Formats: sequence, structure tokens, C-alpha cells
Amino acid sequence: MTPETAILCALAVPLGGAALIAAARRNPNLREAVTLGTSVLLFLLVASLAPAVMAGERPSLLLGAVMPGIELVFKLEPLGMLFALVASGLWIVTSVYSIGYMRGNKEHHQTRFYVCFAGALAAAIGIAFAGNLFTLFLFYEALTLVTYPLVTHHGTDESRRAGRLYLGLLVGTSIVFLLVAVIWTWLVAGTMEFTPGGILRGRVSDGAMGALLALYVFGIGKAAVMPVHRWLPAAMVAPTPVSALLHAVAVVKAGVFTVVKIVVYVFGVDAIAGMASVEWLPVVAGFTIIAASIVALRSDNLKRRLAYSTVSQLSYVVLGAAVLMPLSVLGAALHIAAHAFGKITLFFAAGSIYTAAHKTEVSQLDGIGRRMPVTMAAFTVGTLSIIGVPPFIGFLSKWYMLRGALEAQHWFAVAVLFAGTLLSAGYLLPVVYAAFFRREAEQAHHGSHGEAPAPIVIALAISAAGTLLLFFFADSLLDLAGALAGVAS
Repeated sequence: MTPETAILCALAVPLGGAALIAAARRNPNLREAVTLGTSVLLFLLVASLAPAVMAGERPSLLLGAVMPGIELVFKLEPLGMLFALVASGLWIVTSVYSIGYMRGNKEHHQTRFYVCFAGALAAAIGIAFAGNLFTLFLFYEALTLVTYPLVTHHGTDESRRAGRLYLGLLVGTSIVFLLVAVIWTWLVAGTMEFTPGGILRGRVSDGAMGALLALYVFGIGKAAVMPVHRWLPAAMVAPTPVSALLHAVAVVKAGVFTVVKIVVYVFGVDAIAGMASVEWLPVVAGFTIIAASIVALRSDNLKRRLAYSTVSQLSYVVLGAAVLMPLSVLGAALHIAAHAFGKITLFFAAGSIYTAAHKTEVSQLDGIGRRMPVTMAAFTVGTLSIIGVPPFIGFLSKWYMLRGALEAQHWFAVAVLFAGTLLSAGYLLPVVYAAFFRREAEQAHHGSHGEAPAPIVIALAISAAGTLLLFFFADSLLDLAGALAGVAS
């Protein structure tokens, strides 16, 4: 199979899977088998493309042109390859988890859930493989629309309000800011193609470059940079597998991926380094890291705490890109994968607790580690990776960002990295301590339950193991991130 055919198949397989899932709606076993089979096939297709990209090839596929200069084109490059590997790989684990969660909680509309999940992965792959701004924008919007039914899955007034906020903020920011930025870029550069070194060098003034960067950063609402972040905590009314999709597999990763890709391939790291008009970006990213961590510290609801943790952790990626050094860009790219594995483990654990014990608040978790040792051991692993403790993959990404900040003598970024690490320990370690070292309160008795259903426990054990194994077997991720850093240098 040629790389071009593999690209086309990787885009088509999730859509074909969605159609087959819908057709199998009357047979839950068949429906879930199709989901698992589709996720495995997608990952194999994506993985088959990685050797070519790491060897320096850049396969591309042109599907057509809307008008001269506006083409639907896909092109593989290191950052997109990394994102596609993470998204497709974690879809397999999330599918296993979803089977246990959706059945264990007797959720309604399970077929619609699996169909939309497959559609979301199709959109995520389209974003990862996008060869120009037009293609990226098209699939970015598709991802918002296909995940809206997942956010409103329960059909309650609360979920509908959350859905309106989700749709309003993400579509609103992309139309008012992102689309304007894309059109402006096309008018001044004469192209929308992602190009190493950027396409804006020498074409706009310093001040205009800063304004254009602001349009992109705040227009990419999925990156959840404050104040465009409220959709993310609100969306926690959705089932936990949806939270995993939003926080780890596709949606927010598509946001920070897009920010990094635009910094590297539209602006060019060298082109904007030293420009006074872009020096606001590390400040905004740093503020988001600290402010979201403080909100997480004060949140008793476990999913809300994890949601604000995600808002904070996403801005590490933005900060790494904003430092404008090859090592920090490498760390930012690596953090997309590191955060995905750590945070999906934490959300899997939260869903496991809800399924088995029906507990949602941190204050209710005293002693639960004795009843659910596997779940809380996995939560501990995810916690240590998010904090950045070796030997977990979260340490590597933060280490490279720190090295880049030190090399640039960007002391603000260095301070934020240290402060953010301490704060993340402050809002996650107390959960671990309460679960294992506090006595179960009589009024919060957890009943006679043990662990959640086997698919849930298996999935969270796999994702927890991934945060450890990726530390020791990070060569492929480092090669891809390093290739991106080479482009940025």
C-alpha cells in the first residue's frame, strides 16, 4: 500500500466504521466489535505511515480544489504524525473502556455515542494530516459539530446548557477569530500551505504579526487558553468516556496541536523570535497555567478538578511553543502525548469510581483505595506523570520545555514551570493520600463494592502502563518531536 493510499484509508476507515456501527445498532456485541475492529485498523494504518515520516518523507494527497489556491490537501509531517499516533492509539483503549462504562451505567443512546466517537476520530485524523489552513479549518469545525451530541448525551437541562456553551464558544471563536486569521494569512501570503520556516516572514509588520497571532490563539478555542476555556469544565456533564475524548484523545489535543503547527509552519519560530508584538503569548499561557491550577485546588468535584487541570496542562504546550526555542518546541510536541496518557488515566479512574461507588467528590474518597486498589494505583501513576515525576512520560516533556526555557533565559517560563508543577502536586496528591491513607468515614461508607467492570479496569491499567513504558521507549515520539524541533530551529 502506498503512503497516499494509506492516508486516504486512514481518513475513510473511521467513517466506514461509523456507518457499520449504526447498521449494527440492534446487536450490541456486533456494534462494539465493529468499534474495536475499526479503532485497531485505524491505528495500524496510521502506524504504517510513521516510518516514512521519520525517514524524512512527506507524503501528500490532493483530493480536490474548491477554487484556485484553496485545496483540500493532506500532507504528513512530524507533528501531525505524532498527534495521529496518539489519537488513534488511545481510541483503542477508550473503546475498551467505553464498553465497560456504557454497559455498567446502562447509558442510553449507546449506538449514537459510538457513531459520534468514530466521527470524532475521522475529524481528528483530518486535522492531523491537514496540509494547509483550509483543510485544517474544515476538519476543526467538523470535530466541534460531531462531538456536540456527545456533550449533550444525557439530554438533561444541564447537558443542553453545556452543549450550547460548547457549541457557542468553539464555533463563535473559530468564526470570529480563526476564520479571519486564515483569510488574512491567505491575502498577505498568497498561500495557505504549511511550510517549514513559515509563510509570513517579511510579509506583515511586527505589530500585525502580533495581532494575527492573537486571532489564531484565541480563535483556536479548543486549546482552552483563558478566557476561552469555560466550555471545557462545562462539558464534564457528559459521560466519562466523552471526557476522555475531550481531554486526551481528540478535542483539546486538536487545539494545542493547531497552535503549535501554526507557530511552526505559518509564522515560523525564527521569523517571530525577538518580536515585541508576540511577547504577550508566554504571559497568557503562564497565567492560564497558574489560574486554572488554583481553581483545580479549590474544586471538590473530581471531574471538575481534572477539567481545570487540563486547562492548565494544555497551556504548557502553548508556553513551550511560545518560548520559541527548538528544545521547548520539542517539549511542547512531546507534552501532547504525555498529557494524553496521563490525563486519560485520571479520567478513566474517575469513571471507574463513579461506576463502582457512585462517588463524584474528592471529599467522598477517603479510604476508597482499599476497595479499588487497581483503580487508585492507576490514578497515582497518572498523577505522577501529570506532575512530571520520573520515570513517567510527563517528566520528559516538562524537562525539554525547561531546558528550552533555560537556554532562552526565559525566566518567566522557568518560574511558571516550577510553580505549575507544585500546584499540580497540590491538587492531585491529596486525592491519592485520601484514597490510601485516610480511614473511610462511616457516613461516606462505600458499600461492599470492589473494582469497576473488567473492561474499565483493563483500559485504565493499559493507559497507566503506557505512561511508564513511554518513558523508557520514547524513541519514536522523540524522533518525531525532534524532527519538528529541527524544522523550528
